Amino acid sequence: MTGDPELVQIVDRAMAEAVRKSGPWLLCRPGCHECCIGPFPITQLDAARLREGLKELAGRDPQRAARVFGRAQSSAVERIRREFPVDPVQTVLEAGEAAADELCPALDPATGTCDLYTARPITCRTFGPAVRLHSDSLGICELCYRGASDEQIAACQVVVDPDGLESELISQLERTAVPHGETIVAFALAGASNI
Repeated sequence: MTGDPELVQIVDRAMAEAVRKSGPWLLCRPGCHECCIGPFPITQLDAARLREGLKELAGRDPQRAARVFGRAQSSAVERIRREFPVDPVQTVLEAGEAAADELCPALDPATGTCDLYTARPITCRTFGPAVRLHSDSLGICELCYRGASDEQIAACQVVVDPDGLESELISQLERTAVPHGETIVAFALAGASNI
């Protein structure tokens, strides 16, 4: 999608600043994957980026890509569709405990790292440090900033995508592409072709 690389650069620059400001308060490291458990909503823009990332991975490392696709298809999508046959994505997103123990299919369970790290959704890119996205609320990982005061956390915050590029790109995509609305990583990856 045109504009997505620019969005990723904007978000990644903001996150680099958040990491710099947060210093030792930020505990996110390779292998820490508490935020990779349970389904969470992603946009169709994220889904397109993930599918492109999986396609690129298939060109570099077909076996690894096949494992990611297999995790998405067999463990996540088939199980979720079996348990929630009517509108499975929306049901899972609305039911807080539904599939709560499901690992993200992009997560390599052996290493605890993301096989599609460079193509990860905006939610994944921004989780952990003190960030402001689309609202006035400040989001942080519960494992980070332990013992920090509200003032210390506020001093670490960054605003991600202040000009609303993500919303603009999503609106463009929603006008021209199907499917519409939110999805989850497993369904985005299971819909990938040429893997």
